[in-house]
Amino acid sequence: MPRIEAVATVVPPHVVHQEESRALARHFFQDAFPDIDRLLGVFAQSQIRKRHFCMPLDWFAQDQAFAAKNRLYIEHAEALAGEASSLCLEKAGLTADSIDCLMFVSSTGIATPSLDSRLVNRLGLRPDITRVPLWGLGCAGGAMGLSRACEYARAYPQRRILLVSVELCGLTFIRQDMSKSNLVATCLFGDGAAAVLVEGDAVERRSSSPQLHFCASRTTTWPDTLDVMGWEVTEPGLKVVFSRDIPTLIRQSMKENVEDFLDPFETSLHDLNHYIFHPGGAKVLTAYQQSLGLSPEATRLSEEVLHDFGNMSSPTVLFVLEKSLERQWNAGEKGLVAALGPGFSSELLLLEAR
Repeated sequence: MPRIEAVATVVPPHVVHQEESRALARHFFQDAFPDIDRLLGVFAQSQIRKRHFCMPLDWFAQDQAFAAKNRLYIEHAEALAGEASSLCLEKAGLTADSIDCLMFVSSTGIATPSLDSRLVNRLGLRPDITRVPLWGLGCAGGAMGLSRACEYARAYPQRRILLVSVELCGLTFIRQDMSKSNLVATCLFGDGAAAVLVEGDAVERRSSSPQLHFCASRTTTWPDTLDVMGWEVTEPGLKVVFSRDIPTLIRQSMKENVEDFLDPFETSLHDLNHYIFHPGGAKVLTAYQQSLGLSPEATRLSEEVLHDFGNMSSPTVLFVLEKSLERQWNAGEKGLVAALGPGFSSELLLLEAR
């Protein structure tokens, strides 16, 4: 079975505490909403303490053209992805020329050639490396990318795959957008990057300690839910779209989805020891707990990531995975990775320590 060898995460340098972003949101939206004080309650309810951005706070006060924002995306996403990749290779004790496949996940900017080609040059990867750019997966992208990387390793067990996920959600902020969705976005989203090294089981193991192995994955896309989450392409840029019904959809559909996924492996929710959930928001984590009958302790690592980084879209679940790896998994323990994204879709992965 494919195994996860190393995970590394990085964030950009500009730190914004929630009190600062709340004050800025008041300044931006107070003329649009007479009940601004009530709406700003989302900041206190978010369970977010701080977030990281590639641009300083005063950058958000000005109208920004899409082309200018996208140029910043290419510059900063390449740098952040390169940093995460180098750190991941360092953790694994490998050099760039040992990587056979590069998978790149992002949805917050546009680049052709895709940013993975820039990483080939930046990291010194082999010219014959297989490149798989994945775009448009949003908050599910980290989990979906991990599924595809593990499936590739299962098909080519002698190969190493570097999965890189980077999102600069802050650069998608549209100053002119006075919607409630944009107000909530100012409270929730941040920037970050993660890299994961996946190896096929024919690659020689370098550690005798239990490692996380990929057992299976499942993608579910519910019909007639295209308007739940995504981007609307507008003149000023990518306008955020997400529905307030997401927690309700989780409560209604997630338990059956997870049970159907686990059942062929003779595994139930009670057999799981670790829960690696994308923290889309405090209400999303509560909905997971209610749907799956979990205690708050089960999603504690997700809550810690949300608290310190906010929702960084696709790499966020990989931040949770890194935290989980820092705690020793005993041989035979199983864990569930879960994330939701545009489609409206879920991605589930079953991992086992061996």
